[in-house]
Amino acid sequence: MFIEKINLKSLPKHISIIMDGNGRWAKKKGLLRALGHEEGTKAVRDVVEGCAEIGVENLTLYAFSTENWNRPKLEVDILMRLLVTSLRKEMKTLSQNDIRLNAIGNLDNLPKKAQKELNEVIDKTKDNKRMTLTLALSYGSREELIHMVKDISQKVKNDEISLEAIDESIINQHLYTRNLPDVDLLIRTSGEQRISNFLLWQIAYAELYFTNVLWPDFRRENLFEAIFNYQTRERRFGKTSEQIS
Repeated sequence: MFIEKINLKSLPKHISIIMDGNGRWAKKKGLLRALGHEEGTKAVRDVVEGCAEIGVENLTLYAFSTENWNRPKLEVDILMRLLVTSLRKEMKTLSQNDIRLNAIGNLDNLPKKAQKELNEVIDKTKDNKRMTLTLALSYGSREELIHMVKDISQKVKNDEISLEAIDESIINQHLYTRNLPDVDLLIRTSGEQRISNFLLWQIAYAELYFTNVLWPDFRRENLFEAIFNYQTRERRFGKTSEQIS
């Protein structure tokens, strides 16, 4: 059991997960892709509860990318309906575990029904303190960075910010993740080893963990294994081992 090996005093403050493999999971079993996405919601629940159980403060899940809008319309429609029903179902889980829901991305692109459900759950959980669960929806990191550049440029033009004042802190304040710490651990399931336009600025010093487990089969024990692996690594942030020790 990896939970017994984890140092609870040295947990990553922010874990992000690229939840990959729903379609392949369904294909392997001769099922429709939609059933893979539905099964993936069980993995979400178990991983969220696992994070809350051990004391992870921030978890961000890549739920729907800007590129995902290019998928077949039927699949997109199913994903959006699944988002609405999942938010309703998981409200109890969030409340019981004192978890605050957050969302990042171009949320205006979501169907109105999904926006309404999302905003209601965000509002109902806004005072929860144990953990922040962030859903990246209609999210693309390049789009986020373009938005940030435009926002800061307009403020420089309006003399609200001087050119000389722009630093990492200013950039962080103008990202969707302005209220979140940088990512410490990025997990991607299904064996793929790429970032896929996810939190490119925020993962600058993150530890990357890739697993062959398809997302619908991923459970808290797999999460604990990833955290244990993270804790075996030496994070130097550009320094030498001697400086860290």
